[in-house]
Amino acid sequence: MPRHEKLDYVEFASQDLAASKAFFAAVFGWTFTDYGPDYSAFADQGLDGGLCRSDAQPVGGPLLVFYSDDIQATLAKVQQHGGLITRPLFDFPGGCRFHFQEPGGNALAVWAKAHG
Repeated sequence: MPRHEKLDYVEFASQDLAASKAFFAAVFGWTFTDYGPDYSAFADQGLDGGLCRSDAQPVGGPLLVFYSDDIQATLAKVQQHGGLITRPLFDFPGGCRFHFQEPGGNALAVWAKAHG
């Protein structure tokens, strides 16, 4: 069950989604749910997450994603405390999210089940 403003999800960028899926399945026994050709989710691995297709070489490692019961309030707090919004609030299957960079340079995201 997602908890307000706690880490909830991790996302790995992949230049070869099929190869990444095959690797994690073979090495760690992961199974996937595909959401179109560019995204595949996994669950029950200590932290749920996904693989997203990216043409660029991933920089800075995986994307850690927080959950929020009130994404508008969390967005306001991120901005109030010096976070730089790098991808404004957008919808995706299952909810909405935004991406930001915290003052130390780490890329993070916040998701919610719906705009709140």
